[in-house]
Amino acid sequence: MQRILVVDDSATARMFIRRCLEIAGIEAEVVEASNGKEALALLKQNPTDVVMADLNMPLMDGETLLRWIKTTPKLQAIPVIFITSAKNTALAEQLSSQGAHTILSKPVNPATISEAFSSLNA
Repeated sequence: MQRILVVDDSATARMFIRRCLEIAGIEAEVVEASNGKEALALLKQNPTDVVMADLNMPLMDGETLLRWIKTTPKLQAIPVIFITSAKNTALAEQLSSQGAHTILSKPVNPATISEAFSSLNA
């Protein structure tokens, strides 16, 4: 079973993403963090297969978390999927160039999450 780290400062958003994963049929152990700093601590403790993160969070935002992941040899192979309300083309290109796998616009749904996970295995 894969392990997915969901990072969002909103408990409601984390619960919604967890539910979308279930409905999409993605079997995983879902671990949650409320900001990038907490996520980084969890990533250093336990192997994680996928990170799903919000972009705008306190303490450490999603873009800073992405830079940490992609510059840490032990973590850099982990795909990062962003779920954000701040999506625009320039931002998507910037995040992709920094190593983000996919950028999804809020609100997400089980179909968009399923599609993002399908592209991980392509």
